[in-house]
Amino acid sequence: MAGTGPDTSYRRPARDRGCCSINFLKYVIFIFNFIFLLGGCAVLGVAIWTLAQKHTYVALLTTATYAATAYLLLLAGIIVVFAALLACCAILREDRCYLLVYTFLLLLVFLIEAVAGVLAYVYEEQVMAELSHTLTSTFNNNYMIDPDVTQAIDQMQIEYHCCGALTFSQWGDSQWLRENPGINNTVPDSCCKTPSPYCGVRNHPSNIWYNGCIHQFEDELGRHLLILGAVGCGICLIQVFGMILSCCLYIKLKDVDENYF
Repeated sequence: MAGTGPDTSYRRPARDRGCCSINFLKYVIFIFNFIFLLGGCAVLGVAIWTLAQKHTYVALLTTATYAATAYLLLLAGIIVVFAALLACCAILREDRCYLLVYTFLLLLVFLIEAVAGVLAYVYEEQVMAELSHTLTSTFNNNYMIDPDVTQAIDQMQIEYHCCGALTFSQWGDSQWLRENPGINNTVPDSCCKTPSPYCGVRNHPSNIWYNGCIHQFEDELGRHLLILGAVGCGICLIQVFGMILSCCLYIKLKDVDENYF
């Protein structure tokens, strides 16, 4: 008889009717998840690039903000990859528990990227003042004393074609030369236009770079912080749409379960 079987009239409309049906939301979240994964890979790539290419110069900074920003974006990128895989399982299995965890991870990534972006923009405003006050003393007091600082200074002078923080003549006041009067060098060998052992003995403009490193370092660090800020603040907005979609799907699945049972 018609009235003896289970009533399934609520389940199909809840799943398939309208533009906000479960199947429609699943397709949309799949598309979003692909974009989300691409954004996460971009964040991960920028973070790895920062740590690989510019991490040496962290030793010249007095605060850990620059490195912290890169590590936050690295963490966010790793979480994105995991969250994207979890989202696929949640959608295929229509598992509300997985959806809840996925939504939480989206929120976590949003917060991490937002914090990293804000830190980068705020530090970009402060780094110029910091370097103008500390870079000269770092060059003068830590060269050939702190191995990390020494490596960073040598790499900077070779890469930027510069010598000293503000000018090559500041090396005469450095602790390295004051405490080692037997050294014939007037500047480090990394100041030379063609670096070689003991080439820093002559400080003639034909042999060494006369311009200081601070302005080039400020400009490049500022540009890099702007990139980190744009990546953090820009991509974190994607997570907002994901959280809305996953919440809608969670509610739809909950309604279906309640109507079916």
